[in-house]
Amino acid sequence: MHLSLFIARRYLFAKKSHNVINIISLISATGIAVGTAALIIILSVYNGFEGLIKSLYGTYESDLLITPATGKSFSPNSPDFETIRRDSRIAYFCEVVEENVFIKYGEQESVAIIKGVDSTYSQITQLSEYIKEGEFSLYHGELPQAILGRSLAQHLGVRVHFVDPLYLYFPSRNSQLSMMNPASSLNRERVFPAGIFSLEQGFDKKYLFVPIEVARELLEYEDEVSSVELYLKESGDLQGLKKNLKALLKDGYHVKDRYEQNETLYKMMESEKLTIYIILLFVLIIISCNLFGSLSMLIIEKSEDALTLKSMGAGERLIMRIFLFEGWMISLLGLSAGTLIALLLCFAQQAFGIIPMPGNFIIDSYPVIVKTSDVIITVCGIAIIGFFAARLPLLILKKTDNF
Repeated sequence: MHLSLFIARRYLFAKKSHNVINIISLISATGIAVGTAALIIILSVYNGFEGLIKSLYGTYESDLLITPATGKSFSPNSPDFETIRRDSRIAYFCEVVEENVFIKYGEQESVAIIKGVDSTYSQITQLSEYIKEGEFSLYHGELPQAILGRSLAQHLGVRVHFVDPLYLYFPSRNSQLSMMNPASSLNRERVFPAGIFSLEQGFDKKYLFVPIEVARELLEYEDEVSSVELYLKESGDLQGLKKNLKALLKDGYHVKDRYEQNETLYKMMESEKLTIYIILLFVLIIISCNLFGSLSMLIIEKSEDALTLKSMGAGERLIMRIFLFEGWMISLLGLSAGTLIALLLCFAQQAFGIIPMPGNFIIDSYPVIVKTSDVIITVCGIAIIGFFAARLPLLILKKTDNF
């Protein structure tokens, strides 16, 4: 065994003449263990919520979304889009009409986003799994129906067993505004509530699904759409198809994958996670001050041993490595213990859901996802902090000629 490492290990586990050094060393290791465990657990919980948010957005987001580069609508009945329809990698080609409209139900009014879709939409998305009342049905016989978010339904006072219709209003593009009768310049469509879904609060309070024929009639579209949603087969090459579509459609359209459809949200989550990591590392730097104190006291206590080693031929570098290894071992012991505790708690939460979510949420307990990359960057970051925390007192004492 390396001589400096052997002596450092003996110093670490041997009983010191001053018990306070043992206590401070234990506090240092415990503080690092708690900080390490907290960092891994917080990052894992954050991963869990991030995964939950992505899964919720993935419920109604398509694999690829095609939107016009200019304007709000376009016709998908062109040779380029016929080529896209025939692509073997695509399972579903879904036309969508989306627009802000004015809604009235009884005496209640609101502004929401209608999303006109066809009858296959509920089959290719998972929205039907989040229906809390009624069903995802766009037609009852020949009567058009609507599916609302829970927050929007509560604001309007809508229940699916009520027989009153929802009225949708949108300004006509082909008639001039009449100052005598402004309502005459509005298009109106009538739909009946068929279902209420609860997915995510921001989505629930603004979205209303209606048949695409109703949306086109309201907006005075013929075959135009706001976007085209593409859903790939399991064996489909997403990035390859995206590249091909961009080459085919050129600059006239935007082709976005799931990440690009909510790029701001995902970038914000990544920034928040990085911020949490940096803040907790600063906390661990403060905790490491205990290590600085315990190692400084140990060096003073072992000064006679250092003189003895010098008289036996040990160099200054060897003596410094002894105390450096001891300080680093204290931090590594805390790091190892904290990592083990964090992993055990995270896996217990994953398996048994020990800590429940407060309030009425879509999941029963806090979500936890342990990522190997998070554990590695945590271990590396704390190991580096421990190394410098152990080296700093050696440099200071060296300048004061205590070696």
